[in-house]
Amino acid sequence: MLHFLHHQKTVIVMDVTRLRLFSALANSLHFGRAAASSHVSPSTLSRNIKQLEDDLGITLFERDNRSVALTHEGQSFLNFAREVLQQWETYQESLLAKADQLHGQLSIYCSVTASYSFLYDILTEFRVKHPGIAIKLHTGDPAQSIERVQAGYEDIAIAAKPEKLPTGISFKPIAHSSLVFICAKDHQEWKDADWNQIPIIIPEEGLPRERLNLWFNEQGIKPNIYAEVKGNEAIVSMVSLGFGVGVLPKIVVDNSPLANQVETFARQPDLGPYSMGICVMEKRLKSPILAAFWAQLANDK
Repeated sequence: MLHFLHHQKTVIVMDVTRLRLFSALANSLHFGRAAASSHVSPSTLSRNIKQLEDDLGITLFERDNRSVALTHEGQSFLNFAREVLQQWETYQESLLAKADQLHGQLSIYCSVTASYSFLYDILTEFRVKHPGIAIKLHTGDPAQSIERVQAGYEDIAIAAKPEKLPTGISFKPIAHSSLVFICAKDHQEWKDADWNQIPIIIPEEGLPRERLNLWFNEQGIKPNIYAEVKGNEAIVSMVSLGFGVGVLPKIVVDNSPLANQVETFARQPDLGPYSMGICVMEKRLKSPILAAFWAQLANDK
């Protein structure tokens, strides 16, 4: 399938396959990994990127023997490439939908905890109804969930609902959890200490970090931050070793394999409600696969 791009009063024939190779390299910034994920040789990948740059008349990547980085023009073209690829996938899916069958791929991003806490219930009936849809699962820091959906890396994500949803994002709640302070089992020696002295283990970013920062500011506390950690599961690990008091959603603690090694801290400031749900770009709901998934969520309510 070809897409036509007008550039400097000429018409460039754009190969969708070449756009996929460019997107793979832009995502990984590593020729070897991008080639492997695209099932081509590094030389084939390099040749296609060079041809794409020649066709466009711009440099998409700055590269040397050690690193690969997108140029400003490359970042701009990446946004275009993602739009084209999403439209192409939606079109292909619509053809299959007319034939009363859905085939393709659904990309999901969530934390490790969310993967075994929610995905089974969410996907069980969907997989029965749509066996031709392959599920691609990526796990990582939940603070990055919405950003990854906005950037087009994922179709959907399980995320905490922010104070204000970004424009263009649809959100369906699936669970609620309080934010709790935890410490190592039988390790309450800081229960009477001043909050300025208690070693705190917190996430680098995300809703829990924002709520905690707000509470610290309201109380006039200058926190003694022992560590800033990516991912809630890592906070449980550090707390279980007695390094400090951690802050994270209670659902993470309850589902952690280290749940018996930690306990609720004696002092529990109220940081407000914590709602988890499924997020998707509204425009992506034109995809028959995403529309079917979204409808399944509504039916499960």
